[in-house]
Amino acid sequence: MSTPVLMPQMGESIAEGTIVRWIKQVGDKVERDEPLFEISTDKVDAEIPSPIAGVLTEIRHKEGETVPVNSIVAVIGPAGARAEAPAAAAAPRAEAPAPPPARQQGDGSSAPLSATPPPAPAPKAQPERAEPAPDKAAAATAAPQSSEEALRQRSSPLVRRIAKEHNVDISAIQGTGMAGRVTKDDILGFISKGGATGAPPAAGSGTSTPAPATRPAPAAPAPQKPAAPLAGQTAPMSVMRKKIAEHMVASRRTSAHVHSVFEVNFHRVAQIREARKADYERAGAKLTYLSFILKAAIDALRAVPIVNASVDGDNIVYHKAINVGIAVALDWGLIVPVIKSADEKNLLGLSRAVADLANRARSKQLKPDEVSGGTFTITNPGVFGALFGMPIISQPQVAILGVGAVEKRPVVVDDAIGIRPMAYLSLGYDHRIIDGAVADEFLSHIKKTLETWDPSDA
Repeated sequence: MSTPVLMPQMGESIAEGTIVRWIKQVGDKVERDEPLFEISTDKVDAEIPSPIAGVLTEIRHKEGETVPVNSIVAVIGPAGARAEAPAAAAAPRAEAPAPPPARQQGDGSSAPLSATPPPAPAPKAQPERAEPAPDKAAAATAAPQSSEEALRQRSSPLVRRIAKEHNVDISAIQGTGMAGRVTKDDILGFISKGGATGAPPAAGSGTSTPAPATRPAPAAPAPQKPAAPLAGQTAPMSVMRKKIAEHMVASRRTSAHVHSVFEVNFHRVAQIREARKADYERAGAKLTYLSFILKAAIDALRAVPIVNASVDGDNIVYHKAINVGIAVALDWGLIVPVIKSADEKNLLGLSRAVADLANRARSKQLKPDEVSGGTFTITNPGVFGALFGMPIISQPQVAILGVGAVEKRPVVVDDAIGIRPMAYLSLGYDHRIIDGAVADEFLSHIKKTLETWDPSDA
């Protein structure tokens, strides 16, 4: 008996996923829970395991296709089952001759192979009929049924939301993404050029707007010689890269970003870390500066709860749970796994959680609920040597903490010059919700905790 393989729902707000690659091919044997294919969504990249052992007999969606959740993407048959012929190889019906074979283009799309058809005898004149041919009528009837599915294939949820807000017909936009997919840049460019449809005039206004006076068209500019293309290699954006781009642009357009920066003395934390890191390693954890910063940030979120809020339309949602996302840099992008109920963990528990989530993020083993539900985010550009960053807020959150590199610098200590491990912490916050005084209070709380750390908390 064959078993269908469905596109999983990788998070409560996820409606679709893009197939990045097929790890198994038609005819391959698969074991239960063995990675079958890899997908990318708005939230996470993940390898999807096989639900059953058997033979992969059919693949219904190719790499690069965006598929709605719970759609069948493949079929697994029992051991010894034969692979089914692809749909494109099936014999055509008599009334619908097969189109010319497709040729793969450089952008991943396909186009019919050019061929010269043999000359056909001239058809006899037929009387005109008012009714369309049955096959054309059927096609016209079927088109509206597939329009919504085609729209989903051509755009992401973010693009469709923007289109709805600006009353834009996505089908009128020429997409530049993979397989003609409409990207965030496509729809914003379309709107900026006047492509959005304005609201209709109010009924019964009794007045009409006179047509603007026509102006002579400006003279066409003289043609310019195109610049020679720069040497290099061109590659399409990955699915994750496109999602990151969409989210970052959307966040900039949504939140009033402001940043505050505090300098923190890590001398006390460095002493405690040096004294306790061997004990932590024996317990299977790595005691890092980030562990201390995470614990101090959680304490500050309790003290200044508005920073642990999010925006829902015209409402502010104050969260009871403190779920902290930790940005993890990958070779192919960035992902933010979330430590749920972080305020219930001690320093050892937080250290273990950070290491576990980071390792599983890099091996694409995260679960859907581990990349959603965050209420606050920490990103650590300092691991690469950056003094500080100005991070972009993860919507719909209202703040994000950036951690700079901890390095020794000369500072004034008790009216004398001393060498201390110092670092800059930056807070990016949404000025619609958080005032500068509140942001500084939050950072001040973190600074005080780190500079006066109680050894018993380690």
